[in-house]
Amino acid sequence: MRITGGELRGRAILPPKGFKARPTTDFAKEGLFNTLMNICNFEEIKVLDLFSGTGSISYEFASRGVKSIISVEMNSLYANHIRKNADKFGIKNIQVVRHNVFDFLNICKEKYDLVFADPPYIIEGLENIPEKIFNSGILNENAILILEHPGSYSFENQARFLKEKKYGNVHFTFFK
Repeated sequence: MRITGGELRGRAILPPKGFKARPTTDFAKEGLFNTLMNICNFEEIKVLDLFSGTGSISYEFASRGVKSIISVEMNSLYANHIRKNADKFGIKNIQVVRHNVFDFLNICKEKYDLVFADPPYIIEGLENIPEKIFNSGILNENAILILEHPGSYSFENQARFLKEKKYGNVHFTFFK
């Protein structure tokens, strides 16, 4: 696993020992960020990365010039690993919050321009996550929500559905 673009392109991201989550593939990250380059100006957005895991999505945003990134990860081992890698890469603009995502949504007072959520594919209620994020009040007007999910889910009938992109087995659904 590596950072696929920006000033840190090519830097290896090694997951912590015992990492049990499913990291987003490099192929999928490249496709996602190629799409995002045409949608937003990285230097002008505020990003929230939910279910951060290895932190690879946060590192991708930082590498491309995003000034403010909040990474929310409940697992203390993973959260500490994100902090250590950010230090190793010299990234100063990632704040790691060790918290349950759903509890965080209830207490968060900030607003974001882009929210990326990569919940465990087996999480109960995955289909309700977009609605929970929109109802939390954390999105700025015209903000984008991107949900990574397995192909067994379709969000095309949800009110804020924008588009779905597929990269191998990885599916990203965009909401606005």
